[in-house]
Amino acid sequence: MELEIEVDAVGAARLTRLTAAGGEEPSSYGTNAALPLVDIVLSGAGRAWSGRRYCESAVGERLRYVRHAESQDGPGWRLLKVDLADPLTGLRAEVFYRILAGCGALRCWARLTNEGTAPVTVESVTSLLCAGLSGDDLGDLDVLWCENDWLAEGRWQRRALRGALPDLNRHAHGADPRGRFGVTSLGTWSSGTYLPMGAVVSRRSGRAWVWQVEHNGAWHWQAGECTRRPTGPAAAGTVGHGPLGAARSGAYVAVLGPTDAEHHWHATLGPGETFTTVPAAMAVGDGLDDALGQLTRYRRAIRRPHADHRRLGVVFNDYMNTLMGEPTTQRLLPLVTAAAAAGAEYFVIDAGWYADQGEGWWDTVGAWRPSAARFPGGLAEVFDAIGAAGMIPGLWLEPEVVGVRSPVAARLPDGAFFTRHGQRVVENGRHHLDLRHPAAVKHLDETIDFVVGDLGAGYLKFDYNINGGPGTDAGNLSAGAGLLAHNRAHLDWLDAVLDRHPGLIIENCASGGLRMDYGMLARTQLQSTSDQQDFLRYPPISAAAAAAVTPEQAATWAYPQPGFSDREIVFTLCGALLGRVHLSGHIDQMTGPQRRLVADAVSVYKRIRADLPDAVPFWPLGLPGWTDSWLALGMRTPAVSYLLVWHRGAAAAPADTRRGDPGQLAIPLPRLSATAAPEVLYPRDGQPPVRFDPSRGELTVALPDTPAACLIRLRAR
Repeated sequence: MELEIEVDAVGAARLTRLTAAGGEEPSSYGTNAALPLVDIVLSGAGRAWSGRRYCESAVGERLRYVRHAESQDGPGWRLLKVDLADPLTGLRAEVFYRILAGCGALRCWARLTNEGTAPVTVESVTSLLCAGLSGDDLGDLDVLWCENDWLAEGRWQRRALRGALPDLNRHAHGADPRGRFGVTSLGTWSSGTYLPMGAVVSRRSGRAWVWQVEHNGAWHWQAGECTRRPTGPAAAGTVGHGPLGAARSGAYVAVLGPTDAEHHWHATLGPGETFTTVPAAMAVGDGLDDALGQLTRYRRAIRRPHADHRRLGVVFNDYMNTLMGEPTTQRLLPLVTAAAAAGAEYFVIDAGWYADQGEGWWDTVGAWRPSAARFPGGLAEVFDAIGAAGMIPGLWLEPEVVGVRSPVAARLPDGAFFTRHGQRVVENGRHHLDLRHPAAVKHLDETIDFVVGDLGAGYLKFDYNINGGPGTDAGNLSAGAGLLAHNRAHLDWLDAVLDRHPGLIIENCASGGLRMDYGMLARTQLQSTSDQQDFLRYPPISAAAAAAVTPEQAATWAYPQPGFSDREIVFTLCGALLGRVHLSGHIDQMTGPQRRLVADAVSVYKRIRADLPDAVPFWPLGLPGWTDSWLALGMRTPAVSYLLVWHRGAAAAPADTRRGDPGQLAIPLPRLSATAAPEVLYPRDGQPPVRFDPSRGELTVALPDTPAACLIRLRAR
């Protein structure tokens, strides 16, 4: 990665270049950008040009360079810190760029310190502000964002940036635009509407910039148009408006955590007090796949080390399309036997284990003790059976919530919960714990130490099924500031849990993928990709998941059923083979041949899983569309590549007219060696014909009968 910052004659520091090392763009291409390194909106100062753009605050333009320092920051990391100061308020801003060596990715954040004599109230501050992306005109750039919803995660969208930001003929008006293309997450689901990611891609050069917000709460990013303006004395009065002359426009990206306008967040800093933004990351590459591959490597570098990231154990979970929250000893024991025979290494008892049968448990949760009615011999009887079968037992928990009818709700003080306007927050029959409060932390620590230490769970699935809104105003904070403080306390709590139980595996789940962020995933070992129960609608979620999480963290359901045809069993199992296999389904009721199909998939996965922690994803057909009938996901290592191909047909989606022969597909693989020998790994029987044409760089796969899928290995002879 190449990063360049210019400091002009009056001391204004601006990031003018951020691209892949050795890029073709001229070194001066970024000088058309005229943005500070950080944008700060203060109460009483605001913006120099009215609008909702986080790139033209009055304070940002006043900041002056003080010093910078470079240092090593752990193995493989370099840290650049740039100190800036506002001469009017005494506010100091330190902007940090932590760059991963050998990788086109960096992490960025800012720390504010009030070195003045009077309090200042911060209404927004960027984690990353970058205008040195590309020398292209906006007409050559596309902006990408990812829509996310319950059961429909990972739906990437693409639009011409000039289409989102029309040309206003700014020279005729003598003013910058007020518009921007913005994406915002509201409430406590960090990916409840959108993934905390975005991208800009140059259609001319193919260069791509991909960013992520590493935060488990509220965030905002925006892409817009900025202009290089003169600096120094001649620039007085021209910030955001005034004569533009021959100035050229360029694209900028601003990435933020919570803000006042979007999230009810502000923070007042007294003299000597500090505030640090949530971190953001930017990866650059020669094409979108390359940039996402760089981001994949970066994500691995920022994670908490854990053996599971290389072991990739196979999980059976009793919930999805199987027990659906109604586990009992009688129902579980046959599944335990069948799961072990299929090759599972963890057996997770999902929701319902804490409530008596027939009880409406949704608004009573919080005590987290096993139901004696469901387990007459105790939960230990089932755990013993799991252990005797050679698997590690696991449990589902929703730790951050307490039902309004739970005895825990009466036992804990009001301060242990989110409150707004003097009342406990109630959402869908539940209160929300505030992990800033010691009583809330004590309650959860006792819970974890009980289920791990006393019951013996080695795997915990942490679910999160409510959105607590803008936050909590307890402690005389704005609701957004209370939420941010809770979010950070939550991450501290997760760290402490894993410090006490270093071998424990934690799966991050929030109604599937509604809190899919690298605040959480830098700590937890797995991420639930969806709650989608329709096996025909899961493939675009599976195929897109690797853009959001590393493959070894992407927990994908594979829930074959006794009533499925062999093709349908193969289809639903294939989707998990380039991520983390999450088996479910009534495999205890299957025929012998059906069980062999399941065991074969698990066996294949165990043969290839050692490659996945070093693989980077690629999408030879592009990022998947929700209604695409053909989808493909690849994983590439220096030695071998794998390719998953799905053909859903018209049963799940309209006919895909882009693909020619509806029964076969020619997949472009230009990077594949001319001596590559494709091999279908799964299904083992009835393998579909595949043929590689080195002269065209295409792999043709025939899947005429739908739904159908296969896993292919590609390596040189």
